Amino acid sequence: MNLAFIPSPGQGVWHLGPLPIRAYALCIITGVVVAILIGEKRWVARGGKPGQVGDIAVWAVPFGLVGGRLYHVITDNQLYFGAGRDPVHALYVWQGGLGIWGAIALGAVGAWIGCRRQGMKFPPLADALAPGVVVAQAIGRWGNWFNQELFGRPTTLPWGLEIDSAHRPPGYEQYATFHPTYLYEFVWDLGVAGLLIWADRRFRLGHGRVFALYVMAYTAGRGWIEALRIDPVQENNVFGLRLNVWTSLVLFLISTAYFLWSSKRHPGREESVLREVPVEGSGDEPGAESAEVR
Repeated sequence: MNLAFIPSPGQGVWHLGPLPIRAYALCIITGVVVAILIGEKRWVARGGKPGQVGDIAVWAVPFGLVGGRLYHVITDNQLYFGAGRDPVHALYVWQGGLGIWGAIALGAVGAWIGCRRQGMKFPPLADALAPGVVVAQAIGRWGNWFNQELFGRPTTLPWGLEIDSAHRPPGYEQYATFHPTYLYEFVWDLGVAGLLIWADRRFRLGHGRVFALYVMAYTAGRGWIEALRIDPVQENNVFGLRLNVWTSLVLFLISTAYFLWSSKRHPGREESVLREVPVEGSGDEPGAESAEVR
């Protein structure tokens, strides 16, 4: 019997009249705000203008939410399609279900579009945003605590997470406490943020290498944390591993390769965070001068 444990919240939704206030949504929104604040400070320190990160967020955040939801629905489509399922529930993002890699992928597309419109280079922006992004992920994980979801295997450790019987997956009804994987990832993500800030200051990383280091460090932790989880997912056994474990392995290798390639190809940091475009009236003639977008 586990006498010491982490309790789960009694509820994750409060009502202001007819308006539901969901803890999961509050965690996501808080994370986004913190990411923008951290990114703004780092972006200005790299030579960008105040307010530009907020302008980029107008593109990146909606794209990221759509991407995160798409990844979740695609990889867990049995929850929304088929006999006895209501496809409309695939749109209920406030009930939980955001895949981080879909959010990062489409969020990056949105940020790239914003950069093009603002005349900014994308790699230094990604480097500036990376620590804030992983802090946002850390904050967002507390939404899983409120929803009593995405926990790990049963445990009797003092920091085991108490889960109500209604939220225990089939086959685990007799267990009361489980590994708090949300807490493991929260701590890991904060450590990754600290690593990124230290490495960036120590080695003056540029050309997307801070972001690559973020992917490397995050996936290293996500791999073992994912292996602890017991929540039912559609792709639970892909050659012996959960799909998200394979995703972490592949992305770790890709980001490591990019980090090494970029270090050799583009040592140091960008001198300017602004894209260079031809001077007006210069045409495409060889040797035409260029000017920075101001």
